Order: sequence, then structure tokens, then C-alpha cells
Amino acid sequence: MTRIIAGRAGGVRLEVPRSGTRPTSDRVRESLFASLEGTGLIEGAQVVDLYAGSGALGLECASRGAAVVDLVERAPTAAALARRNADGVRRAIGTGSATIRVHPVAVRSFLRGTAPGVDIAFLDPPYELADDALAEDLALLAPLMTEGSLVIVERSSRSPSPDWAAAGLAPWRDRVYGDTALWWGEPVA
Repeated sequence: MTRIIAGRAGGVRLEVPRSGTRPTSDRVRESLFASLEGTGLIEGAQVVDLYAGSGALGLECASRGAAVVDLVERAPTAAALARRNADGVRRAIGTGSATIRVHPVAVRSFLRGTAPGVDIAFLDPPYELADDALAEDLALLAPLMTEGSLVIVERSSRSPSPDWAAAGLAPWRDRVYGDTALWWGEPVA
């Protein structure tokens, strides 16, 4: 089990899949969200959590005031867990708060059918996802991002930095937490 760290759903427990996903540790999420809070982007944001697994990253945003959260997870078991977790967060934050949707489809299918307007995007793909496949995902995502938005990629610290330039994005910052690395990117101005 993991939990929502802060916001209106702070403390709500989230189920995580037994296999096939790699949940972001509480330590990494605490650091990530401390940095994100400093940007002022979460309140009222449209968020996409790609390769969502349990949905913890997107649901943390919902708890902290995001307006719309789309959790994209094609694995049926993980998508079902994300749906249950979303229901728990909805109950905690109350009606009229964030719109939370779970999409049990492949990331590229979702991105090809999504309208622009994304303020925060999380990509936490399986470690075995090839670098060129990640670059393709980022290239599909980039035109959907708003001005001043952020893309956060989580991968193994042994992985190379995402190919931001090929996707029309620019690197912003990166952090390493043991075996986990977070790379932050933004649209090119």
C-alpha cells in the first residue's frame, strides 16, 4: 500500500498492483510534489498520468487542487486498481472537485485522441520501454502541452536523459534518488 501525501485526500491509502508496475516511492513523490508545489502549476491544472499504474502521481495532483486528472493505464489489473483508487480520492475530496478519469488504453492511443491543454504530464513507463519509444511518446505529448507546462519522466537512474529536443521540448531539471531518476522538461518557447 501507498498513500496520498497531502491535500484534501491526504492519508488516503492507495492499492498498488502486485506485479507489472513500479510504484513511485513515498520519498520520491514527497520531493517531486514539494518541487511542483513551488511552481504553482497544480491548482486548477489539467494533468495526465501516463503509464499510471496505481495512479498515485495523478491522484496526488487531484488531492492538491488539479481540475482534471487523466490516468492512462492499459494493463487491465492496474487500470482496475487505478479506478478503485480514483474512487477513494473522489470520496475524500468531495463532489465538485477534480474530474478524475481512468483510460484503460495504450499511451499512444490516448495521446492521439486527446485535445491540447495539458499543464502537467507524468510519464513513468516500464524500465524496459526503449528510449526511442519514450521519444515517440514525448513527441506525441509535446503539442498537447500548454505554455508554461511541465513534463516529468521517471525512469531508472541508469537510463539516459529523455531526448527532449527530438520531441520539441527542453530540459528543465533532473534529480536522482538512488535507482530512480526524475527528468523535468518544458515546451520550447
